[in-house]
Amino acid sequence: MPTFRRLLAFLHPYRRAVAVSFALAAGAMGSTVLIPYLTGRAIDAIRGHHRHDLLMWALAITLAGLARLVLSVFRRLIAGRVSLGVELDLRNRLYSQLQRLELSFFDRQQTGQLMSRATVDLQSVRFFLGYGLIFIAQSLLTILLAGVAMFALQPGLAALALAPVPFVVLIAFRYGRRSRPALQEVQQRIAELTADAEENISGVRVVKAFAQEERQLSRFRHSVARVFDQAIYATRIQARYGPMISFVPNLGLALILLVGGRQVIHGTLTLGQFTAFYAYLLMLISPMRTLGYMLSAAQRAVASGARIFQVLDREPRITTPAGAPPLPDGAGSVSLRDATLRFEGAAQPALKGIDLEIEAGQTVALVGAMGAGKTALASLLPRLYDVSSGSVRIDGADVREVELTSLRRAIAIVTDEPFLFSASVHDNIAYARPDATREEVRAAAQAAQADAFVQALPNGYDTLVGERGLTLSGGQRQRLAIARAILADPRILILDDATSSVDASTEQQIKVALRSVMAERTTIVIAHRLSTIALADTIVVLEDGRVADEGPHAELVERSELYREIVEKGMPDQVFLTRKPLEAEVAGL
Repeated sequence: MPTFRRLLAFLHPYRRAVAVSFALAAGAMGSTVLIPYLTGRAIDAIRGHHRHDLLMWALAITLAGLARLVLSVFRRLIAGRVSLGVELDLRNRLYSQLQRLELSFFDRQQTGQLMSRATVDLQSVRFFLGYGLIFIAQSLLTILLAGVAMFALQPGLAALALAPVPFVVLIAFRYGRRSRPALQEVQQRIAELTADAEENISGVRVVKAFAQEERQLSRFRHSVARVFDQAIYATRIQARYGPMISFVPNLGLALILLVGGRQVIHGTLTLGQFTAFYAYLLMLISPMRTLGYMLSAAQRAVASGARIFQVLDREPRITTPAGAPPLPDGAGSVSLRDATLRFEGAAQPALKGIDLEIEAGQTVALVGAMGAGKTALASLLPRLYDVSSGSVRIDGADVREVELTSLRRAIAIVTDEPFLFSASVHDNIAYARPDATREEVRAAAQAAQADAFVQALPNGYDTLVGERGLTLSGGQRQRLAIARAILADPRILILDDATSSVDASTEQQIKVALRSVMAERTTIVIAHRLSTIALADTIVVLEDGRVADEGPHAELVERSELYREIVEKGMPDQVFLTRKPLEAEVAGL
């Protein structure tokens, strides 16, 4: 019930339209209930050879049917608008919530699971709120009006005809109690199927590269089978209870034929009255069947609503404090004091007591083995993750105490796996600054050594790059991502192995361009190549989430065994053995 009440709250903005829809439904049902009575009077007019009365009753039946038609049309239009409005609100609220949630939430969620909530679950809720409630109210109103009419005609027969109704309610209640968990599991398995499908499509290049189509097909068939098995279980429940809901009212129908027919034979009930009464009884069967179906829809909507509320109810772990000021002006100094980071569910912290001072305008390279904490450390600056203890300060301000948007606009990140949207080259570069001019976008592309290949594309900067930029090479995507960061003009630039996807010649060209960009801002470089480290003023060596050492390249080679090991394993032997001076390495660029 709490979930059901929360779902009803989404109708609050449309309460007037819902009220009008209910009123129209009531009018339509009133006209529907009137028709059997008019039909009975017409039959009595036929038996009495009253032609004038027959014409009058026939005209009344026509008007009642026309009224039902008009009212039903307007009711469907209004209900459809409410349904689509609820869907619009739900989609916007769900997407807005996803934008508010922190990165760690998405680390633990499958994309397909979230997509299922935004599509399959949302459709179930939308149908029930937009149409299901109206159908339920319409069915209940029909039962009520038909029951009143039946009691007005023949109270004894009415009591006999309505005797099965409590049994229908009991069956419906038991059906709802058993079907809800079954339908909720169906929704969950559909979400898992959606996640598998999304993963298979996204990873199709890897699948084909390793000729694993049959393996993925087998995995997908397993997911489909799980959905099928659970859906069959839910269908069995419905097959067991649904026909019973339809059958029980037929018992009342049989009794009425037996008892009412005897009354007509004995002359205590006219044929017209019996026909009207029998029509009212038939009118009860369809609403009862509809109630059974709508109860199933309600249970599905509640199950889907519970899955949607799992997302909507999650409080963001990274938020802006009320009244927080924007990030103060500065040149990008960074200070980490006893910073510790433990990812949710992790056995060990990713970072342990990091103390690090980066002066404004300084270029710092982070080096270390895989899992040493390089990317985790860089992620603390824009608050992609928050420290578990300690603090991170930029230009003297704790990043947790400033306005989040202003903080992230002051920082640009280029990762080793750049993401491009399915949009034009221009829009992808201008993503951080949508108001950037064409000249500014091209200047950023030139600085990233991307202008030449962009000009060679079919439509230049208006060329669509395709989903995730897969129509471009890895190096081209990397350069567009660098251009995007340059255009953002941040005070802090984070390059997370940003030249890993380009060839040596292009890498040198990019680094020449980056030197002028980096000279005016604080830059943190996560590096695996000595040529990248050569751009840094100082190098920070990380080991198991701690700062093992820091200093210039030449000093670290002399005193740090760990750094020498990193250089030997990750870079050409001749570079390490000759210990080429930093200045010579830079000059070679």
